[in-house]
Order: sequence, then C-alpha cells, then structure tokens
Amino acid sequence: MRKWHAESVLDIYNLLLALILFGAPWFFAHASRTADLDLRLSSAAIIILSLAAIIAFSAWEEWINLALGLWLVASPWLLGFAHTRAMHFSIGIGAAIAFLAALELWLRYEAAEREAISAAET
Repeated sequence: MRKWHAESVLDIYNLLLALILFGAPWFFAHASRTADLDLRLSSAAIIILSLAAIIAFSAWEEWINLALGLWLVASPWLLGFAHTRAMHFSIGIGAAIAFLAALELWLRYEAAEREAISAAET
C-alpha cells in the first residue's frame, strides 16, 4: 500500500485550483476564445497531473505542473489576451500552482536529504 506523505496535500490543492480554473469560463465572460481554450487545456493537464501525483508521486509530474503554472502566468501576453478578466485568473491561479509545485519539489528534496543524513548516522 502507498505511504501517504504530508506533501501530498499540495497535490490536492493544485487539483482544486485547476478545477476552479477549468470552471472559470462558465462563470465569467472572457473576452477571447483563445483565453477560454488556454485556460481549459492548461487546467485539464494540471488536473490529470495532480491526480497522477496523488496516486503515485513522481518528480516529473511536479516539474510539469511548475511549467504549466509558469505558462499560465505568461500566456496572457504570449497569446494576446492581456487586460481581460481571463488574464487575472490565468496569472493568479498559475502563480499559485507554480508555487505549490515548487514547494512540493523542495519539501520532497529536503525529506530525501533528512533520510540520507539519518541513514548515514546509523
């Protein structure tokens, strides 16, 4: 059976943020079809990766979540929907997803370092 790590709760937060981002086009009118498509595709990818990370952690899933979060921050300017309501969702949720992914990577790295130190001491 899989051991639950304290850092796994961050994947649940990423999942919830991605679900909010996925539903955002239905709650608010976005100015651009490009923005709707970008938010839905990015959030769908984050949902899939977060579920995969909850089931079986792998560092590459968190690296891709980090990249997708950074993409959401930059995409309003790269895809041309800056200064719209969609931009605020993209930047805010993208920054939160990137932060949570980076935090989980750092916490996992620190936990591995602690285990290596304690194993070397015994």
